[in-house]
Amino acid sequence: MRPSTFSIVAADRATGEVGVAVQSKFLSVGAAVPWVAADAGAVATQAWANTTYGPRGLQLMRDGVAPERVIALLGEDDSQRADRQVGLVGRDGRAATFTGERCMEWAGGELGDGFAAQGNILAGPDVVAAMSRTFAGATGSLADRLLAALRAGQRAGGDRRGQQSGALLIAKPGGGYGGFNDRYVDLRVDDHAQPIEELARLLDLHKLYFFAAQASDVLTVDVALGAEIARLLESAGELPKGAVYDDVARTALLRFMHRENLENRVRDDGTIDRQTLGYLRNFVSG
Repeated sequence: MRPSTFSIVAADRATGEVGVAVQSKFLSVGAAVPWVAADAGAVATQAWANTTYGPRGLQLMRDGVAPERVIALLGEDDSQRADRQVGLVGRDGRAATFTGERCMEWAGGELGDGFAAQGNILAGPDVVAAMSRTFAGATGSLADRLLAALRAGQRAGGDRRGQQSGALLIAKPGGGYGGFNDRYVDLRVDDHAQPIEELARLLDLHKLYFFAAQASDVLTVDVALGAEIARLLESAGELPKGAVYDDVARTALLRFMHRENLENRVRDDGTIDRQTLGYLRNFVSG
């Protein structure tokens, strides 16, 4: 089966992130198409996908080979090169895209500053154009911009066979859990009626648990906010009735955050972020 797929590969030079977002009328597209490494770049291998393009492409970019040359080298000994489609971006933002002449209509790709968008068996060229335009104009994290591009591609018609699976894979130096690897975002939806929207839901959760709070989201715990936090912790069963916001309450908040997997949002400077406060409010309200 040929995966009918649209994807975007992109690099954020400011943060060192590189990533792939993809949607396809194909089961578990995330198991085949996206490949990333923070010290190299990102690869999307699709159509009649050759999964060796992923690790080989990353190694070539790691060695300093330009993306256009990488594509040429990958295809040199590939007898089915005409059936392949691939997009690459290096960590420096240089990008390339290739669509073999036997890829099924509509198939093609576009390049932009720091990204490449491509797809096959699409509703038409507007799909890739919408992805490119949206990504180029989007704000927020790389994950937000990649997801926005996928949504735009779907609104423009997407995969003309429909939707089934999607993936969002981003690498960042030291961005993995505990800083032990570069797996910053690794989300997959293997079989779903609306995989892009399900990816969006998962990304919101991932950002809650793993993204650092932005400065604009950090609140000083003053008397009024401290009193609210104490009441919320009391309602959550973490403090006795009539408790105030003191060292005991701060310890209870710490215990609650660790239990609810919010340890990456723990702060010891007399502040709390909006996401943690919102989570506590929602926990209590049910």
